[in-house]
Amino acid sequence: MGDQHDRHDLSGHYLDGFARTLADVAVTGRRLTREELKLRRTLGEQAADAGHGLRALVVAHLAATRAAWPDTHGSTEGGLATLAALEQAIDAFAEGYERAQRLAVRRDEAARREFIDDLLYGRSDLGRLAERAERFGLRLSRAQAVAVAEGPSPCVEGGPVARRVEAAVLARFDSRSILLTTKGGRLLCVAPGDEDEVLLHFAQHAYAAAGGGRVAIGRPQHGAGGVVQSYEEALAALEMAARLELAGPVLRAADLLVYPVLARDRQALVDLVSHTLGPLAAARGGAVPLLETLGAYFDSGCVAAEAARRLSLSVRALTYRLERIHQLTGADPADPAHRYMLQTAVIGARLLDWPNRPL
Repeated sequence: MGDQHDRHDLSGHYLDGFARTLADVAVTGRRLTREELKLRRTLGEQAADAGHGLRALVVAHLAATRAAWPDTHGSTEGGLATLAALEQAIDAFAEGYERAQRLAVRRDEAARREFIDDLLYGRSDLGRLAERAERFGLRLSRAQAVAVAEGPSPCVEGGPVARRVEAAVLARFDSRSILLTTKGGRLLCVAPGDEDEVLLHFAQHAYAAAGGGRVAIGRPQHGAGGVVQSYEEALAALEMAARLELAGPVLRAADLLVYPVLARDRQALVDLVSHTLGPLAAARGGAVPLLETLGAYFDSGCVAAEAARRLSLSVRALTYRLERIHQLTGADPADPAHRYMLQTAVIGARLLDWPNRPL
């Protein structure tokens, strides 16, 4: 009874006059006119906007055709003309239906993109932004954290990388509390700050889908402004990782807070690098090989064998370089009393891009 009632409603709204058209086609053998096709397209658009399913609408057309099927009395011409008209009508109706759906999708995408831009740039009234956020699954009353993935090539909305990562994340976690999007060629995930496994899962699949790169995770922050802050922290972590050549692939802004502190007083950092590492420029071959040696030595936990492996050197060659650094700077990398100063200076050199750029 329910299905019959639904079909009757569909007939009343979207098939009015269709039976008369079929009857005329069966008699004359004509095709549908331009105005009749336009009407079918318009009705298809209206049906889509009203939320009716296309399958039920096609069934209603078939039922109306069966009810209006002509008595051919042994001739097939009327039946063939009716089938041709049915084909035209359904094709036009479906065209209008699909056009309305595409427009609706584009409107939703535009609204989503506008919301994301407002959210990540801290624009719009915060109260209004919080209301809009609920539509897209975010509850700004709780802390949110942002992960940003940067691959070897730019990531685009709806592209293969974005689709793969979205499918992997939403297959495991509740889509109502996660926002996945792209911004500036990067892939972003906004998730509740107390659900770290979501961001790690995103990072894992983003790294794999993009074929490398880095993923940075900002600290959890409250409110719409907190999303902006977490996003900016993640961006800053990516920039810092590139400048310092940090291994990654997953970086946490909370673990990199020391670097902005070092970079905040540029003149003090210039003085430290110039005073501590400046003498390396007098070495044969310049400062770069010795600076790379210090970097590898500190990054390997001051284990000479591991540092030598990373630099493709023998342990003896590495030891010679460390001794040469001691001679030029007066600071011994193996001496704990000197190590902190040298390591901080090496970090400063990376931040300042020295010696590629003069101090």
